[in-house]
Amino acid sequence: MRLRTQPFSPPARNQTGVALFVSLIFLLLLTIVGVSGMKNAALQEKMAGNTRYKTISFQHAEAGLREGENVIAASNATGGLTSCAECKNNGCRTPDFQSASEGKGNNVCGTWRRSSDGNSLFQIQKLGNSSAAINMDPGESVTLYRVTSVATVSNTTTALESIYAQK
Repeated sequence: MRLRTQPFSPPARNQTGVALFVSLIFLLLLTIVGVSGMKNAALQEKMAGNTRYKTISFQHAEAGLREGENVIAASNATGGLTSCAECKNNGCRTPDFQSASEGKGNNVCGTWRRSSDGNSLFQIQKLGNSSAAINMDPGESVTLYRVTSVATVSNTTTALESIYAQK
């Protein structure tokens, strides 16, 4: 039995290059997907960094807040807050933390003080006396102080505030 062979025919000269065109379109699509993926990854990295800065800023501000409260508690034993004037009218507004800078002198109230760790500023304001403070016995007279703390890390600023009732 004899195999029949067909003669070799040369390739057609009228090819239009469709395979090249399709592969270039696929390459373009893959490039677009890759670039958008890189942009998304960069954005997520920025968001993670900002969240980290916000958390650190919050922790520094909270540490400053606790230090301010400790100053009030320690001053209770030494009588150091007797020189604090009670705020009146506009003086009782929340301090402007946008332009906070460490004050000069040894004033306990009304000036920004740097925390001992150096990462935040805090200010104490004497709000006055009250006999209706929360978590106190009814009719018990206490002196109320506002402690405001502010910390900045990178481009993130956090301001916290607490009210401290001193017996």
